[in-house]
Amino acid sequence: QVQLVESGGGLVQAGGSLRLSCAASGGTFNRYAMGWFRQAPGKEREFVAAIIRSGGSTRYADSAKGRFTISRDNAKNTVYLQMNSLKPEDTAVYYCAARFGTIVVTKDGMDYWGKGTLVTVSS
Repeated sequence: QVQLVESGGGLVQAGGSLRLSCAASGGTFNRYAMGWFRQAPGKEREFVAAIIRSGGSTRYADSAKGRFTISRDNAKNTVYLQMNSLKPEDTAVYYCAARFGTIVVTKDGMDYWGKGTLVTVSS
């Protein structure tokens, strides 16, 4: 059983930056592909970014390309999401998720979820 705990959310003005972290425990971290998803009020949870087990390849939603960067530190069992040039439409609860093995970009493909961290971007 893998436990995931997100941190780093908060209130930021449009154009600002935030760095989210997700600390994993209870499993062998480098066996899991990791992803970030988000859910805005009244909307479905959507894919944001994902990274393979080694960290050598990443995937991004179109909305995140060029602004967000996912990375991982397998020695620290942590995955990060650096978010720059934030927009009000980025406001959402951001969730970290883990999948044993290969990378996927769908929420249904993930095995474990954190409880989320709220990001609010003011205009």
